Amino acid sequence: MTDALRDAHEFWDEFYGGDHSVWSGRVNTHLAEITADLAPGRALDLGCGEGADAIWLAQDGWQVVAVDISGNALARAAAAAQQAGVAPRIRFERHDLSTSFPAGHFDLVSAQFLHSPVPLDREALLRRAAQAVAVHGRLLIVDHGAAPPWAGEHAHDHHFATAQEVLDGLGIDDAQWDLLRIDAAERAATGPEGQPGVLIDNIILLRRRAISPHAAS
Repeated sequence: MTDALRDAHEFWDEFYGGDHSVWSGRVNTHLAEITADLAPGRALDLGCGEGADAIWLAQDGWQVVAVDISGNALARAAAAAQQAGVAPRIRFERHDLSTSFPAGHFDLVSAQFLHSPVPLDREALLRRAAQAVAVHGRLLIVDHGAAPPWAGEHAHDHHFATAQEVLDGLGIDDAQWDLLRIDAAERAATGPEGQPGVLIDNIILLRRRAISPHAAS
């Protein structure tokens, strides 16, 4: 394992290594809203963390492969899935997505706030995610579009890619995809000290079209 990969594993295992949950345990808002009316199928949850999205999808009838780099996160997620009664519907896999990726194709590939403070070739990862979408399936990417209002000055100096920039980085063939939603959305939130604020999220939602049998000729 290279030093960079070791650092990534160590960082995320430490991140999820405390005595308390890191996240709220609630499904990400945009995922719930966008997938609520979809017919359940096979879903891939990239960077599943403590498993809230995977559990919500499983409760909605999806068969889920949930992936994270952190063994500590996966252990928490698996315990939460067991407690929620949906463990048989979720397969948890440990992957450093820079070097390995779950096998197969999926009706939904979800990447919710898949950002990293340690080195990550995010553009290559998201291109691989697009390749894992089955025909008629959807790719849903939700990103931070701006720093939260309560963040420090350094965060506000950071360039947050726009939804269009993320789409451009996917390098997709427009003839093979429907662009269902490429925009930014506002979301009410509460800061760490209870301060109210509005967050900006980028939403990239694509659907893979059926590929013509003559496309490769």
